[in-house]
Amino acid sequence: MTTYLRADRAVFRFSGEDAHRLINDVVTGQIPTEAGTAAWWALLSPQGKILAEGLASFADGALWLDVHQSVADDFFKRMRMYKLRAKVEIEDLRATHRVGFSTDAGDRDRDLGFRVIAPVEQTADWVADDTPYQKARIAAGILHQGNDFPANDTFAHDIGMDILGGIDFAKGCYVGQEVVSRMKHRGTARRRPVMVSSIDAPAGSPVLANGREAGTVGQVVDGGAVAIIRLDRITGPSTVTVDGKPVKIALPAWATYHFGDTVAEE
Repeated sequence: MTTYLRADRAVFRFSGEDAHRLINDVVTGQIPTEAGTAAWWALLSPQGKILAEGLASFADGALWLDVHQSVADDFFKRMRMYKLRAKVEIEDLRATHRVGFSTDAGDRDRDLGFRVIAPVEQTADWVADDTPYQKARIAAGILHQGNDFPANDTFAHDIGMDILGGIDFAKGCYVGQEVVSRMKHRGTARRRPVMVSSIDAPAGSPVLANGREAGTVGQVVDGGAVAIIRLDRITGPSTVTVDGKPVKIALPAWATYHFGDTVAEE
């Protein structure tokens, strides 16, 4: 089994009788109660912007969550604040555990493969270059915080969490839920993930459509990236450029939206 190290991920373990309730009450996704598929979730600000996002899985009587290293300190601080008097132990495992990606075994990350979490001493044979993972998730149109967008800048709908199961619309209130619900019911999501190829520019470069900025590209791997794009500004995909050069754009296979889509003003 080949496992690729995702060195930019931080791991936290939540245990105790109130662990599931605590997490399920503050994040967007449906948190698992048994081993199996890893669930996508986001912790939002009251204004609905993503503060942290990652996967959650259940194993050994606890919930295991990973986030990007850039938001790990803030995530840990916020979860300890939300804990209050709940019977939960929150362990910061950044010094002792690592996150990896495998196509063979672990907690299934949808169709991308498997997320693996292991103690540092068991990761000596992991491949340090995570390019295969990044290429796979870019090809699937999946955005990651830290790699593609910063904290407190992006709505959950902007990265397709409403389509890909990262939001549980049936559960009760959580932080930012009012904004998420309003965007769903009013159909006000105007920015969506779009795959961009033939890029000869760094991450963060503007995507222009007919001379107007429509978004920015995320992490670029072998000329490909995922961008968060204003759909209403893409009236002719052949006119899109990055750094003055033509690029190709395409919608993810899972997309339920289209180029040129417009939404009503709030």
